[in-house]
Amino acid sequence: MSEVVNVNIKMDSDVKRNMEQVCAELGLSMSAAFTIFARKVGREKRIPFEVSVDPFYSESNIHYLEGIVRDIKEGKAHFAEHDLIEVD
Repeated sequence: MSEVVNVNIKMDSDVKRNMEQVCAELGLSMSAAFTIFARKVGREKRIPFEVSVDPFYSESNIHYLEGIVRDIKEGKAHFAEHDLIEVD
C-alpha cells in the first residue's frame, strides 16, 4: 500500500453539512467518500458524473430575464390570466 497523505479542501459550510449528513446515512466518512471519488477518477480518467452548466444561468438568459424585470418595473409588462394546460 502506498503512503497515506492529507488533502485539505475548502467548501461552503452548507455543502459540507449536507455531505456529512448523506455520508452518515450511507455509513461513510467524508474521507471515505472522497477516496471513492478519487479512485474512480483515477480508474476511469474522467469525472464520474456529468458536469454541465445550467442553461438557466447562461449570459443570454440572464439578459433576457433582466429585460423582463426591467419591463415589469417600468410597467411595460402585460399579464393575462389563462387556463392551465395539462400534459400527460
